[in-house]
Amino acid sequence: MPRILYIVPHRLNRSPGQRFRCEQYLPALREKGFDITYSNIISEKDDKIFYTKGNYYQKTWILFKSFFKRLDDVRKSKNYDIIFIYREVFMLGITLFERMLRAKNSIIIFDFDDAIWLNDTSEGNANLNWLKKPSKTASIIKIADLVLAGNAYLSQYAKRFNPRTEIMPTTIDTDYHKRIYEFQKKTSICIGWTGTSTTLKHFETIIPALKKIKTTFNKKIYFKVIVNFPYHLPELDIEATQWSLEKEIQDLSEIDIGIMPLPDDEWSKGKCGFKGLQYMSLEIATIMSPIGVNTEIIKDGENGFLASTEEEWVEKLSLLIEDESLRLTLGKKGRQTVEERYSVNALKNQYVQYFLNLMEIKKA
Repeated sequence: MPRILYIVPHRLNRSPGQRFRCEQYLPALREKGFDITYSNIISEKDDKIFYTKGNYYQKTWILFKSFFKRLDDVRKSKNYDIIFIYREVFMLGITLFERMLRAKNSIIIFDFDDAIWLNDTSEGNANLNWLKKPSKTASIIKIADLVLAGNAYLSQYAKRFNPRTEIMPTTIDTDYHKRIYEFQKKTSICIGWTGTSTTLKHFETIIPALKKIKTTFNKKIYFKVIVNFPYHLPELDIEATQWSLEKEIQDLSEIDIGIMPLPDDEWSKGKCGFKGLQYMSLEIATIMSPIGVNTEIIKDGENGFLASTEEEWVEKLSLLIEDESLRLTLGKKGRQTVEERYSVNALKNQYVQYFLNLMEIKKA
């Protein structure tokens, strides 16, 4: 039985990136006979410490433990046929472990879904930026037998260092993402955003547009923010909903119009459109900034809207607020787009085939 060691930062069901690029394909790999070990270094207990400000002694202890956990992974790597690395092996600016794995003649798959060669440290660790070395991404790409990049922009970067690069979009499990219709009798329309503490700054870029919408439509609309930490915005009557896996689909299903604003910068060009895809999979009418892969996902006016300026956001939000049939039509078209081009069902065979091909090469 071929064996895969997945080297990832977080535990199962914790990280959106891991969930939608790694974890939802594990059943398909197991069906093809692969045995999988999942090795994360940030535990649930450590998670609460690692991404908050301060706690430097505790963070040092977490780094110490993580270092030796990764040494153990290297030691055990000889027992595996394929080593899968998501983003990086270790959270500091070193490639020691990647190079050690390469020296062991392991077959390495490297997967990434953001422009991680740029600096985008979490707020809780912003003053520890100097410990990171985003440029190490190129070094990791060079040693991989296969690179899976989340979109064309990321692939273009990776191919500068390794021609063995394939585009593997971030995908949605459409069997899991099915809208719950208990909110049909609402008297007001919900404009919603979901994300994490690191992407909340993107939501805040369109607060001026949302204020205008609030002034125009008043009680006809309300806002919902789903995020992984407490957040309040009294001027828009927002009291954030704490994200939880158990209520994820229920909370998203309340949204009538899903928004994904992004700034026009290099980091955003590397984003894989996940928020928008998640809304679309639930038949939620979706508006996204026309940045990067978003322009491939959305055909403006057909399966969603693209909005760049404040005026465009106000215009397109207003159209959807005033026209229920338009919301429903775009929602259904959005779901169809996901099913055909961005779903696990559509791409799982392609994903598994990458692993099978590497096994054939190893046998040869």
